[in-house]
Amino acid sequence: MKKEETTTIALYGLDHTMAKDFLAQFTYPWEALPHIGDFVERLGDTLPKEEYASPVDGIWIHKTARISSTARITGPVIIGPDAEVRHCAFIRGRVLVGADAVVGNSTELKNVILFDKVQVPHYNYVGDSILGYRAHMGAGSITSNVKSDKGFVRVHTDEGDMETGLKKFGAMIGDNVEVGCGSVLNPGTVIGKNTNIYPLSSVRSCVSANSIYKMQGEVAEKR
Repeated sequence: MKKEETTTIALYGLDHTMAKDFLAQFTYPWEALPHIGDFVERLGDTLPKEEYASPVDGIWIHKTARISSTARITGPVIIGPDAEVRHCAFIRGRVLVGADAVVGNSTELKNVILFDKVQVPHYNYVGDSILGYRAHMGAGSITSNVKSDKGFVRVHTDEGDMETGLKKFGAMIGDNVEVGCGSVLNPGTVIGKNTNIYPLSSVRSCVSANSIYKMQGEVAEKR
């Protein structure tokens, strides 16, 4: 993957998120990560009260969203129209859940933007990440957002490493990406649009759009 393939406009169709104007400010999407919390709070204060309930300060839930009584939500959080938050989900704050998105049983989110129609439906951990339109994470797949040595995360491209200045950075997952069950997306992973990741993969680099990731060093182009 070239550096230009890791840009915000290369990975995401911004018309499919309430974060469109926010994300459009950044050349690379990970530059948005330190600012998600402030953005969610500002946007929440502008949402129409006839459409969004605010059960406590810092939480805005669209009145068509379906929230399990066993879910735990701490703000700042926005949950969009027709979204579903299932049994024992844990939303830890600085989170935007898009329209028609699914946050599944025992799934945990922290400092995340989920575009519309994203599905993280079964036992997923998603932290310090951005998931594009219709992205889907299979059961048990996670984003690992901190390096084992606690150092700064780099994005590894074919043209060399990109310094992010971030110690917490999970994955930038493009539109229509399918992540197979049980996969681990290591810190700094970037996955281009329309790509499939095989189950039980450990992804440590960038994966180009329209690809099938089978294992490290074995990536096929979709035909």
